[in-house]
Amino acid sequence: MSVQPTLQTDRLTLRPFTLADAPDVQRLAGEREIATTTLLIPHPYPDGAAEEWIQTHETDFNENKSTVYAVTLRNDNTLIGAIGLIINNDHNHAELGYWIGKPYWGKGYCTEAVRAMFDFGFNTLNLNRIHAHHFGNNPSSGRVLEKTGMKREGISPQHIRKWDEYVDIILYGILRSDYERSKSQ
Repeated sequence: MSVQPTLQTDRLTLRPFTLADAPDVQRLAGEREIATTTLLIPHPYPDGAAEEWIQTHETDFNENKSTVYAVTLRNDNTLIGAIGLIINNDHNHAELGYWIGKPYWGKGYCTEAVRAMFDFGFNTLNLNRIHAHHFGNNPSSGRVLEKTGMKREGISPQHIRKWDEYVDIILYGILRSDYERSKSQ
């Protein structure tokens, strides 16, 4: 696949990021509540970091390493978050990651975006498995994963150190066969 496709849901458009999105990424991801629940997002969010991050997407997509999408509202293209898959070609699976800006929490957008990524990952990328994890102190993310059909697979106590505090991670996964079965029900 040479061009990253745009994905549509009822309320969302998932599209490749552009450099024009950088100010919104910095503003939304720069919220402490976002950084607290993610491994790699810094706080405060430094100037230039969003542009640097966005500039990696096209190469990583072309090399089949990852696919990252801007999550936008379909009706007006407002950027509300990010979602992506880090692809492991040797084992035909990918790790799902996402964040949604705080003003858009509790509206079901993340669940809708995750379902679109499952469709893309299983039907277009032909993955066998998608897995994800969330910090133990972020149960809302776990609810999203469960609503989308992922199964809780375990816990790794104090697996991550975030801001000098050890944090549990909760592991989830879904197989292509389980995804296909859920779509046919």
